[in-house]
Amino acid sequence: MEINAAGQAENAQYLKMTIRPVPGLILSLAVPTIVSMLVTSIYNMADTYFVSKLGTSATGAVGIVFSLMAIIQAVGFSLGMGAGSNISRLLGKKENERANSVGSSAFFCALSFGVILAALGLYFLDRLMHMLGSTATILPFARDYARYILLGAPVMCASFVLNNILRSQGKAALAMVGIMFGGILNIALDPLFIFVFHLGIAGAAIATLISQCSSFCILLLFFIFKKSIVRLSIQALSRAPNMYWTIIKTGLPSFCRQGLASAATVALNVNAAIYGDAAVAAMSVVGRIFIFILSLMLGFGQGFQPVAGYNYGAGKFERVKTAFWFTLAVGVGILTLMAAGGFLVAPRVIALFRENDIEVISIGAFAFRAQCLELPVQPLIVTTNMLLQSTGKNWQATLTATLRQGIFFLPLISILPRIWGLTGVQVTQPVSDFCAALCCIPFLAGFFRELNRKRVTACPCV
Repeated sequence: MEINAAGQAENAQYLKMTIRPVPGLILSLAVPTIVSMLVTSIYNMADTYFVSKLGTSATGAVGIVFSLMAIIQAVGFSLGMGAGSNISRLLGKKENERANSVGSSAFFCALSFGVILAALGLYFLDRLMHMLGSTATILPFARDYARYILLGAPVMCASFVLNNILRSQGKAALAMVGIMFGGILNIALDPLFIFVFHLGIAGAAIATLISQCSSFCILLLFFIFKKSIVRLSIQALSRAPNMYWTIIKTGLPSFCRQGLASAATVALNVNAAIYGDAAVAAMSVVGRIFIFILSLMLGFGQGFQPVAGYNYGAGKFERVKTAFWFTLAVGVGILTLMAAGGFLVAPRVIALFRENDIEVISIGAFAFRAQCLELPVQPLIVTTNMLLQSTGKNWQATLTATLRQGIFFLPLISILPRIWGLTGVQVTQPVSDFCAALCCIPFLAGFFRELNRKRVTACPCV
C-alpha cells in the first residue's frame, strides 16, 4: 500500500512538472527558492553589518574569508547542481532508481570533499589568508573568522547537495525551510556572540557554523522521513566511475562559476589592498550587497532549472522554450527596477555599514553605481547558463559559466587598475558582465536551433 501511494505521489509530481502551465509552475518553484536565496544573502550581509561595527580591518576580513566560502560553495554547488540536473532529467524519464544512485553518490562525495577542504585549510591557515589577499592588519581578524568557517566545510558542502536534490524534483518549499531556519538563526546569534559574549569576529563565524549545522539537520530530516522522491542510502552509492564523472561534468559549470568567483574576489582584494583597508572594506560591502540583489535572479533561475530539465528529459521542448523566455523577461524587469533604485541611494546604502568612514562610503558608492549600470544584463547571463546546464549541455554551460569571472574579469582586473588606478578596480566587474552578456547570444542561438530540430523530429507535446 505504501509503495502504491509513493508511486502515485511520484506520478502526480511528474504530471505537475510536465503539464501545469509554465509561468505558474516556475513561480511556484521560484518563490521558495528566492526566499531561500534572500535569507542566505541577508545573513551574509548581517555578518558584514555586525562585523563592520568592529572596524574597517574587520570588515575587510569578511571580504577575504568570503573568497574561502566561495571555494567551499564551489564544491557543494558543483556536486549539488551536477546531481540535481541529472536527477531532473532522470525523473522526467521515470528512471527513479538511477536518480537515487546519483543523489546518494553526490551526497557522500560532498561530505568527503568537505573534510579534505577543512583539513587542508586549517593546516595552512595563515598562508591561505595571505593568498586570499589579506593585509597584515586584516590577518588577525581573517584568521579568527576563517577557522570556524573551515570547521563547517563538510556540512556546508553536503547541505548544498541536499538543497539541490530537493529543488531538482520540484520540492523547493522543503529546501526553503532548511535554509530559512539556518539564516534566521544566524541573524539572531550574530549580535549575541559578537557583542554580548564579547567573542568579536570569531562570534560571527561561530554563529554561521551553528546555523549551517542546523540547516543541514533539517534538510537531512526530509530525506529520513521520506518527504523526497529521491532516497539517500549507502546501498545506493554507485561503484561506477562513470556516474561520478557524469555528476562532476554536469556540475562543472557551477564549479567554474563559484571557483572563478573566489578567484575573482581574491584578485579584487589584492588589487584593492594597494589602496588600503578602506578599499578592501568598501569592495567587500559592495560585493555582499550585490550578492543579495543577484540572489533574486539566481533564485528565480533555480525555479526555472527543474522545469527545463524535467521537460527536456520528457521531450516537451516547447515548454523548455517557453520557460526560458518567461524567466528572462521577468528577470530583466525586476533587476532593471532594482538597478534604478540602487543607483539613486548608493551612498546611503554603503553608509549603513561604515557610516563614519567617508573613504569607504566614497569608494563603495562609485563601485555600487557602476554595477547598477550592468545589472539589467545579468538575467541573460544567468538564464543562459542555467538553461544549458539543466538540459545537459555541459561543455557549453561550463564555457558560459567561465565568461563573467574568468575569461573577462581576471584579465581585466590586471589591466584596468594599471590604466585607471582605483577606478579600474571599481569598474572591472561591470565591464566583464557586459562582455559576458554579449557572448551568451550565440550560445542561445545554437541551442534554440538544435531544439527546433528536435521538436520537428519528435512528437509535438506541449
